[in-house]
Amino acid sequence: MKTKLFAAALAVFLTTLAGCASMDRNTAGTVGGAALGGVAGHAVTGGSTLGTVGGAAAGAYIGNRATK
Repeated sequence: MKTKLFAAALAVFLTTLAGCASMDRNTAGTVGGAALGGVAGHAVTGGSTLGTVGGAAAGAYIGNRATK
């Protein structure tokens, strides 16, 4: 389970980095935060959809604010 979660998180992270080449810093922070927050929310809540979406929303907000 942990190996699958790590592989999924790594894939999301690498995909996010690859797509950030043409984005401004703020957009990249928002997208990266949403991706990592979604993975973290999924892991913390045991796969709950609400936890995943909530984690993505919180991560996007934090990523957006951190890059302003």
